[in-house]
Amino acid sequence: MIRFLEPWWLLALLPVLTLAVAYAFRHLLHRFRRDAALPFSNLELLRSLVPRGLGWRRHVAAAAFLAGLFALVAALARPSVEVEEPLERATIMLAIDVSLSMQANDVEPTRMEAAQQAAKEFVTELPGSYNLGLVSFAKSANVLVSPGKDREAVTEAIDALQMAEATATGEAVLTSLDAIKSVPGAGAEGPPPARIVLLSDGYRTYGRSIEEAAAAAVEANVPVTTIAFGTDTGVVDIAGQMQRVPVDREALAQLAETTGGFFYEAASAAELTQVYQDMGSSIGHKTVPREIGQWFAGVALLFGLTAGALSLLWTSRLP
Repeated sequence: MIRFLEPWWLLALLPVLTLAVAYAFRHLLHRFRRDAALPFSNLELLRSLVPRGLGWRRHVAAAAFLAGLFALVAALARPSVEVEEPLERATIMLAIDVSLSMQANDVEPTRMEAAQQAAKEFVTELPGSYNLGLVSFAKSANVLVSPGKDREAVTEAIDALQMAEATATGEAVLTSLDAIKSVPGAGAEGPPPARIVLLSDGYRTYGRSIEEAAAAAVEANVPVTTIAFGTDTGVVDIAGQMQRVPVDREALAQLAETTGGFFYEAASAAELTQVYQDMGSSIGHKTVPREIGQWFAGVALLFGLTAGALSLLWTSRLP
């Protein structure tokens, strides 16, 4: 169905209609006066004596000219049709461990800096149509950037990460799941297809268990991809004491396996891209107007050219 975005332009049809009525009235008046002035009572004899004129053809050029004006006015009113436009809903939540153990330098330059660099490369590689959000976690988990298209905000938040005590891995997953629920439905049924990418190094020391978080992720159908940073020989200075901070590969691998995600022991942009390469997309639709004024303008031009061509052909002058 066609609707006009600026319908007030249709008021310009009034002078066009006036012109059409004036043309028809002039033609009828001329015909009336001609018939009234005829001295012949035998019209058939008159027609045989007077050469044939243009007849109905003289009105074709005028009709084409008026039709072109109608189409031109319609084009000015910005005609449009309603179309459905796809809206990408795929969502990824980055959850980055900021516990003190991430200061270990067994991954150059440190676990934290390596995680930040890998995360920023991932942000750069991720398709712009995907929603992306950021969660940091230590003793608690916090949404630093809600899921959206603003990549600059995510990159700035990654650079500004602050270290803290403890590691609440389960809380990171559960907080990410809550953030995913905030993504608009966009007309599609069910939650958006989503992934959680969790970058961590140590054992869970606080908050709800990883098993509880994994069960919630399975129920929400959100795979969790885990990336383990560090080695078993990593050490870090905490409160003046050197402490070993081995990586809990088993727990991270189990979390990924249970939820249907991937588990990695190293961090690189190439590995991170596999997270979104396996992602499907859920297309919602929004109805938007698509302007078709150019078609009306084209029709107006066509009628105008037709009127000019026929007038030149039959009368040797433009209408």
